[in-house]
Formats: sequence, structure tokens, C-alpha cells
Amino acid sequence: MDLKRWITGLVAVPILILLIGFAPRWMFYAVVWLVSLGGLMEFYRLTSPNLSRLISWSTAAFTSVLFFLLGIREFYLALGFVPFLLMVTMILFMFFHRSTAAENTGLLAKALLGPVYITLPLSLFLLIDRFPGGKWWVFFLLSVIFSSDMGAFYFGRLFGSHKLFRRISPGKTWEGAVGGLFSSVFVAALFAKLFPLGQHISCMLFLGAGISIAGQLGDLCESMIKRNHGEKDSGRILPGHGGMLDRIDGLLFGIPVLYGYLSFAVFVR
Repeated sequence: MDLKRWITGLVAVPILILLIGFAPRWMFYAVVWLVSLGGLMEFYRLTSPNLSRLISWSTAAFTSVLFFLLGIREFYLALGFVPFLLMVTMILFMFFHRSTAAENTGLLAKALLGPVYITLPLSLFLLIDRFPGGKWWVFFLLSVIFSSDMGAFYFGRLFGSHKLFRRISPGKTWEGAVGGLFSSVFVAALFAKLFPLGQHISCMLFLGAGISIAGQLGDLCESMIKRNHGEKDSGRILPGHGGMLDRIDGLLFGIPVLYGYLSFAVFVR
């Protein structure tokens, strides 16, 4: 498992560097869009396999239109498109899901949760990329989240003895969580020294810690979803890592933290 994890990482890292740092922006946006679609389909397969294809396709279409609008900088139109998704999904569900059982409300909620949980956070990547130094902030976010994952994994393996949340994820420990936090803070400090992000080092340290905590909570929330449905992994697309959702679960919670920080930093200037 470790060998597969490392091989996948060693293949992915150079691709990410080329994609974020040197490729045309539309190519980066297209990959984030594909990741969003993959995560969305895994979420539906995991939580609501009986969901009508029409509903899942409509949310996939929403994802595509949202990314297109953000890609061409139609930010206000994209914002107005979000409630439109909720309206259309509920209308389609009403017309094409003929059963009126009480369980259908839960199924509808899962259909709506998918884009809110996956599409909206990932779409913020496109907005983060528009901030001054956007590429560096994307690198920063990925580095902090990945270092948090690796730190939690190996600190937990070496020193873990106190369970973090046994009911949700029996393998995670407090020692691993603290190790992930320290790893993220270290990477944030390194970034502050090496790259031109224009922020005081103390802000970078707190931001790294905040993203790490949010990412670990995102990991636990995805573990909760999998445990609720009796699954170990969300998929098998990434050797050693599981599914797409298994790899981006921390990002989904870390992205809004970074976006909120950058928006506040711009506002107070």
C-alpha cells in the first residue's frame, strides 16, 4: 500500500507542478472540472446508487456550466446559477421520481448535497487562481493539505495510541492529527521564506494551521459518509489512495479557508 501511495504521488507531483505553474490556465481549470465530476459521481455511487441518472447528469451539467462561467470570469452570473441548480434539481426530482415515500426526501437531499459538498469548494480554486500570486496560493494550499495528510499518516503509524474518533475512523489518532498539524505549519513557514506571497510569517503559520485543521475535519467527514454506507474507499481510481473523493476530501474543506483568508486580506487593504 505504501509503495503504491508513493508511486502515485511521485507521478502526480510533477504533473501538478507543470499544470499549475506552466500550463495554460484553461488546462488547469479543465482538470479541476474533471476532478469535480469524478468526485461527484463517486459521491452519488457511494450515497445514492438509486438516484435517477437524469438527476446525476443534471448536477454534472451544472458543474460544467459553473466552471465554464468562472473560467470566462462571469462571476456574478455564476453566483446566480447556484440557486438555479437547486430549483432545477428539485423540479426534475418531482417529475421523474414517481415514488412519494418519505425516504425520497433524503435521496433529494443527497442529490443536492453532492454539488454543495464537491463542486462549489472546487470551483473556488478558479477564484483563488485570480488573486495576486494565485498560482503560488494554489501550490501553497496543495502543499499544506498533502503535508498534513502525510504527517498525520506517518506520525499516527509511529506514535499513535490515543484514538481520535473511533466511531468514525478507528485508524486515526490524536498523535497523527498533531503530527499533521505540525507538518502543515512547517510547510507554511517554508513557503513564507522561499516564495513571494507577501504575507507576514505569523499569518502564514496560522493559515497553515487553519487549513490543516479544516482538512483533517474534511477527512473525518468523508470517513463518516463512507462508514454510514459500509465502504472503505470511495473508489479505486488512484492506486494506494482509493478514489478521487478519498484524495480531495481535505481539500474540499481547506479551499474555503484559504479563499476566505484571501478575500479578507484584500478587503482590509
